[in-house]
Amino acid sequence: MEKVAIFVDVQNIYYTTRQCFQRHFNYHAFWAQASANRTVVAAFAYAIDKGDSKQQGFQKILKTIGFDVKLKPFIQRSDGSAKGDWDVGITLDVIDYAPQVDVIILVSGDGDFDLLLNKARTVHGTTTEVYGVKALTAPSLIQASNRFIAIDGPLLL
Repeated sequence: MEKVAIFVDVQNIYYTTRQCFQRHFNYHAFWAQASANRTVVAAFAYAIDKGDSKQQGFQKILKTIGFDVKLKPFIQRSDGSAKGDWDVGITLDVIDYAPQVDVIILVSGDGDFDLLLNKARTVHGTTTEVYGVKALTAPSLIQASNRFIAIDGPLLL
């Protein structure tokens, strides 16, 4: 069986599914699809922690599914803007796991990850899969993946 590592950019998927479909991502359906006939070596969900109970309940669901949830605090700047992304953390983890698995699964539409996927493929020979909302996924990220899976109907709640 193929060994896979899963990396979910929770904020990106939350906002893109909401913007495009006014619906939520179905993490249970995703897990069933992504892990079918495969061994999951690692699965990370990267999120921003605002500390509210609804969010904590969601994080508990992710853990129950099988994800290791990584949290960063939500930072509100004095000018009203907010900070909180996991691009560097996701990148470091993918680099660590790429030599250990056959497939890297990235759930994000962020084009900043195209270089990362190209590196995983060329240096480690890792197959890369991207799950993203097609209309809101960077074309460069789709092109950098071996396989793009559009988030739509069955992957939405």
